[in-house]
Amino acid sequence: MSGTFPDDMKAFDAWASAEVEGFRGPSVAKKFATGQSNPTYLIETPGGRYVLRRKPPGKLLKSAHMIEREFRVLRALEGTGFPAPRALSLCEDDSVIGTAFYLMAHVDGRIFWNPALPDLQRDQRAPIFDAMNDGLAKLHAIDVAAVGLSDFGRPGSYFARQLQRWTEQYRASETDRIEEMERLIAWLGPNVPADDGRVSLVHGDWRIDNMIFEAYSPKLLAVLDWELSTLGHPFSDLAYQCMYWRMPNAWNGLCGVDRKAAGIPTEAEYVEAYCRRAGLDRIPDWTFLIAFSFFRIAAIAQGVYKRSLDGNASNPERARQYGKSVPTMAQLAMDEVEGRT
Repeated sequence: MSGTFPDDMKAFDAWASAEVEGFRGPSVAKKFATGQSNPTYLIETPGGRYVLRRKPPGKLLKSAHMIEREFRVLRALEGTGFPAPRALSLCEDDSVIGTAFYLMAHVDGRIFWNPALPDLQRDQRAPIFDAMNDGLAKLHAIDVAAVGLSDFGRPGSYFARQLQRWTEQYRASETDRIEEMERLIAWLGPNVPADDGRVSLVHGDWRIDNMIFEAYSPKLLAVLDWELSTLGHPFSDLAYQCMYWRMPNAWNGLCGVDRKAAGIPTEAEYVEAYCRRAGLDRIPDWTFLIAFSFFRIAAIAQGVYKRSLDGNASNPERARQYGKSVPTMAQLAMDEVEGRT
């Protein structure tokens, strides 16, 4: 057994047999190599496959790794037609595998780890991006009251609250003073846009490798990793994905990729498609939105790096690489602010 999952699966099998209809052990758990926050496992049984998401072991930052929120939002999305895996059961008893976890249905399909989609033909790439765009617009159109998520986050002042939250998270995991981050934090505070009243369910980590597509079509089958989901401003999800147009391809970005030759939409085309679906003329405060997106991912990367030092990172080597990216992420944000993009 890899990671810190118990070698003896008896306690888990007993729990799953009682909680999940049709579950039949014995089971085998195999940790997915990807993912830096909540360790994720493929659970194989004689009767089928499942996916398990758990909190990491050890001391955790306040409000981080909230798998209970992931489970809740997945349950709420059932019946809406939105492509999300089916959540089966939540276990908050640490004695079963050592931390709280939930089990969800396994979804067969394709995951694209590189947004440049090098394994696809030119005419196959734009439909994948359009499916992501359509999925994002549909997510933001969900009636949160109708699905029981009216209290899933605090309405209003989303960016101000998020800036405070992620600054606190960054300070809690800070290992050295990073001047680029200090400059970015100093700029963001006075430039938070006025609250415009828009509130929707937001995913918080909307990117291509958090999605499963049908094997032989661009159909989006499932959106994964809902740890950062909340009630917030829909433009935050859009800008967060568009941030990847500015990131190096070595970091799973699209910067440096000949997008026209590859058949990949430009950032402007992607935003225009979202606006058309959402009934909008434009997206205001774009510089702030992009800079904030870089700040948030840099704060997350710093937290991942700190966990590697504390010995409870999901993938220690990748976590150390994340730590090295923080100054560059902050500098990319300041390049946007200072007009160097």
